[in-house]
Amino acid sequence: MQLQATGTGISSSPLASSASAPSFSEALQNAIDNVDQLQQLASQKQRAVDTGQSDDLSGTMIESQKASIAFTAMVQVRNKLTQAFDEVINMPL
Repeated sequence: MQLQATGTGISSSPLASSASAPSFSEALQNAIDNVDQLQQLASQKQRAVDTGQSDDLSGTMIESQKASIAFTAMVQVRNKLTQAFDEVINMPL
């Protein structure tokens, strides 16, 4: 914070800061992979409870809700991206 306040050690070039940041497609792919992992984990836990290998019903329900919330958030992001794309396409030149 002190370095930011004094301006020392921080590059003013926008290219320098974006070089370490992931690209949009990488960030989107990471988010999709994360949702997929949550859904697979929830599915594994549910299968374990169904077959009697586990009796952790509350943990299974929590993982299921995490996966559901993550999927819902991903769908909302997709809808916003689609809406933004449509607005750009319909923009008058």
